[in-house]
Amino acid sequence: MKTETYISVDVEADGPIPGPYSMSSFGMTVAGRMTGRVFEPVDPQTHTFYAELRPISDDHVPEALAVSGLDREALIRDGQEPAVAMRAAATWIREVSGTGASVLAAYPLSYDWMWMYWYFMRFAGASPFGHSRCLDMKTLYAAKAGVPVGWATKRQMPKHLLSSRPHTHNALDDAIEQAELLQNLMAY
Repeated sequence: MKTETYISVDVEADGPIPGPYSMSSFGMTVAGRMTGRVFEPVDPQTHTFYAELRPISDDHVPEALAVSGLDREALIRDGQEPAVAMRAAATWIREVSGTGASVLAAYPLSYDWMWMYWYFMRFAGASPFGHSRCLDMKTLYAAKAGVPVGWATKRQMPKHLLSSRPHTHNALDDAIEQAELLQNLMAY
């Protein structure tokens, strides 16, 4: 039986879509592994990856960039080249996943998946998550709780499911926070 490694991912970006705009940073952490029907949580601070990226275009939405607190001039000067960062991220994912499959998990998935998939395809030539190995924690909660997706907000989730960590908009901090949410949802 093949093991799946669930990797919590959070993205910060300077606009609404990849290509015209840039991913500013991303954080990843191993949330757990699933073999068959058994999910085994992993301490989300054990295996982590974080990168701040050089912008790929001049376009940006100042309000979007401000959310992360990152400085655009510092990213232009000191950010990693996207190709270097995405290849390093793909290597890290393969290492932490071993012989099993990797699954990108996020809350909500659509935003983080869109950025990560586009950047992997554009700058690394392939996605270590394939074309669809992903899990949306928002949908997972809606299905388990029997509520509409529109009600699957963190404000409406039972408090015991949420991480006690603050949502800081630092991509690694938020990936760790989301990993704890995923662990709680898998046990829910």
